Amino acid sequence: MDEPKHRIRALHTETTVTVYQAYPPHIGLPAASTGRFPAAWQRDRMTWIKPSFLWMMYRCGWGVKEGQETVLAVEIAREGFEWALRHACLSHYERGLHPDRASWKRDLQRSPARVQWDPERDLQLQPLPYRSLQLGLTGDAARRYADEWTVAITDVTPLAQEIHTLVRAGDLSAAGRLLPAELPYPADEELLGPLLP
Repeated sequence: MDEPKHRIRALHTETTVTVYQAYPPHIGLPAASTGRFPAAWQRDRMTWIKPSFLWMMYRCGWGVKEGQETVLAVEIAREGFEWALRHACLSHYERGLHPDRASWKRDLQRSPARVQWDPERDLQLQPLPYRSLQLGLTGDAARRYADEWTVAITDVTPLAQEIHTLVRAGDLSAAGRLLPAELPYPADEELLGPLLP
């Protein structure tokens, strides 16, 4: 089946969606052990969440990049995820979607969330011809994410390392079997329409 160019693919249940982030151990380990982001997690900064495990692996280099050694799977409430999408703006100006560049900039400044569509990655972290969601949260959205929407936080660094070991050994089929089961997220036109370039 052909993939649409833009789609949210995620591990999700009826009530939650799993997103990924990577942090230095002094943030990631306490978050995983308590299921809550610690006080050291800066709630006044923009934070980017990624429903795509492999895009996260591309971003953090399988958890070996400095400052990204602890890979977290963060299960959040679907109602929070969808609130962020409804209050999001595309991170770049798109002719035809926005009336003009000035109105897009105004929307961007007012929005507590922003959307980027980045090329999905394969197991060797090469870009694929379709894109997956990255969602930036700031202000009210970042605080809600950290303190209201989060249901569970799991350290998936060992999983990342195991998959990476199999990829390096050339056993892509075994590596693929360990990937989280990311399926199309049921986002309708009303939710995603204003966010599709």
